[in-house]
Amino acid sequence: MTVDLLPAPTDEQAMLVDASVRFMEAEHPLTTVRRVADGADYDDAAYRKTAAELGWFGLLADEAQGGGSMSGNGVLDAALIAAERGARLQPGPFVGHSAVVHALATAGGRDEVLAEVVGGTAWATWVDGSCELRGTGDDRRLTGSTPAVADAAACTWLLVEVHGAQVLVHADAPGLTVRTLEGLDVTRRWSTLEFADVRVTTGDVIECSSADLSSLAAVLVAAESVGAMQADFDVALQYAKDRIAFGRPIGSFQAIKHLLADTSLWLEMAKGLVAAAATSLGSGAPDGAELAHAAKSFVAERGVELAQNCFQVFGGIGYTWEHDQHFWFRRLASDAECFGSAAAHREQLFELVGTGR
Repeated sequence: MTVDLLPAPTDEQAMLVDASVRFMEAEHPLTTVRRVADGADYDDAAYRKTAAELGWFGLLADEAQGGGSMSGNGVLDAALIAAERGARLQPGPFVGHSAVVHALATAGGRDEVLAEVVGGTAWATWVDGSCELRGTGDDRRLTGSTPAVADAAACTWLLVEVHGAQVLVHADAPGLTVRTLEGLDVTRRWSTLEFADVRVTTGDVIECSSADLSSLAAVLVAAESVGAMQADFDVALQYAKDRIAFGRPIGSFQAIKHLLADTSLWLEMAKGLVAAAATSLGSGAPDGAELAHAAKSFVAERGVELAQNCFQVFGGIGYTWEHDQHFWFRRLASDAECFGSAAAHREQLFELVGTGR
């Protein structure tokens, strides 16, 4: 099963998706997801290496930088991967990692770090925190903290947004503390980052627009959510066909039919909006940022509603730990807040179109 984010992918995109799906289902199936959620350790070094060989991490970099896209639109290709990852609840900060690749590839000057993240030898993620950068030259100091960040503890590199600037920080930098948190999405590990006078040199400041990174992250996290929506809906639909009540499948009852029909409509709308946003943003179209914010705000809200509807189909069994339904709900609920809430992205959309609140 694939998410089918695009109704007509190119042959190259179809090959990428097919190879990626086979890899994910073999290396990190739902049984492994459940073991991780139950607290088991998972060393993703081999996973990351194979993902890099498949080209996941180079989609937003040029061929000269060790990357290259399948279709000429790296954002769209990355969205296809994000959707399939979301459907299978895959490990690692793919969205934040892709944002870091884009920033480094665009700004230039840190080729050694770009090679690490494109080659899959290290994870990286982009984080937005309440941080300040004081001083000048090669002795600036970064101070502050971030909210909960998914899989930050697994990252070697952190790209921290500070008042529109991007600061590259190594995970071993003196003054950086990573504190483990409990999170709703138990398929990922959550942390908060605290920066206490972390030294920043001129070379650590990456010249990349926060607005560009926000738009990119919005599209990719929305694509991931669409994948989780598709997987959750597919399981609920099959259950409605298989579950017998009063001698009939529950999917034959009018209330369930209407619920599933409405839910399916939200899913298809989400797919269309995310695909349009990724296409426009990746091609440099003038409405790319607007569509990115629209996609994130729509999917963040409808994704959680879709999961709630699926709970209604499953009934009591859907609320148990033993059933897989709650894993997709947890992913959708956390993705709704990651890289900006629906309200935050709607505000950015209003600012872009000039309507205000």
